[in-house]
Amino acid sequence: MNGQTQASLAVNGITPAQQMISSCSGALLTSLLVTPLDVVKTRLQAQNNPLGKGKYFVYSNGLMDHICVCENGKGWYKAAGQFRGTFDAFYKIVCCEGITALWSGLPPTLVMAVPATVIYFTCYDQLCAALRARMGERAQEAPLLAGAIARVGSATVISPLELIRTKLQSQKQSYSELTSLIRSAVQAEGWWSLWRGLGPTLLRDVPFSAMYWYNYERGKSWLCQWYNVREPTLTITFLSGAGSGSIAAIVTLPFDVVKTRRQVELGELQAKNLSGPVSSSTFSIMKKIVAQDGFRGLFAGFFPRLIKVAPACAIMISSYEFGKAFFRKNNQERILRQLHSTNT
Repeated sequence: MNGQTQASLAVNGITPAQQMISSCSGALLTSLLVTPLDVVKTRLQAQNNPLGKGKYFVYSNGLMDHICVCENGKGWYKAAGQFRGTFDAFYKIVCCEGITALWSGLPPTLVMAVPATVIYFTCYDQLCAALRARMGERAQEAPLLAGAIARVGSATVISPLELIRTKLQSQKQSYSELTSLIRSAVQAEGWWSLWRGLGPTLLRDVPFSAMYWYNYERGKSWLCQWYNVREPTLTITFLSGAGSGSIAAIVTLPFDVVKTRRQVELGELQAKNLSGPVSSSTFSIMKKIVAQDGFRGLFAGFFPRLIKVAPACAIMISSYEFGKAFFRKNNQERILRQLHSTNT
């Protein structure tokens, strides 16, 4: 192999391009497997709390959030009868609406969440390897810092696309109308207007990312020692991802509640063509929630978030690690073949 290729393999034995392919396949697999679970969960919740015309709800499949509007007073979906439970909901949705209904909201996920995930995971691996080489005795803390930096980078890159998607979903504008709206917003408020709402997103996602990667790496090392193996197996990465994702989801839940409330409030104002004030401060929204519902209000949706985030994190990281292991093995075999051919 030439010097440039060998240098690119210095990080974890694979190239950045191979890391991107691994993270892309992980994001695709996570979207395909987790989306039906959240579609059913959202429909069960809507059955108990029907939404009226113009009302908004936030749908999430573990990779990204979707703001959805209720088009009419009869609901935002074709009625499939009364659901008696999760399996009954799966059956009736498939029978009444077709199997594709289980993947509602998947296209915007693939358009936005997949690129964001590719940037995020690739940056994390590169940063973590670089930080571990420079931090010496404190190398165990590298995942904490690398996870936070990688999340800031990916969220900043994807934020303008998030704004565009939100506008399309809430106001149903054509692309030409959207282009003129964005152009006028930039002229009036500058380019920074494209990153509006980035602050609350970072308050939730950066701590989540830092805790997730730190606990994941520590959990993976501990399980490797427990099972007395040198390299983490698929089971080890799956359990580590689920455990670390659960811890991070619980700790950052108050920020997720704030972000959801902000999204719904903004969506309902837009649906009514109003430009009223939306709470600008994350902590002011927190104070309002505590005043209305007590501190328990900051942890609303605890169980639904947990059962959504834990499997999403587990599937994403285990498929990502599997992809990296596959490429690493192929690279090692290729190097050995080339060395053998050179020696002979």
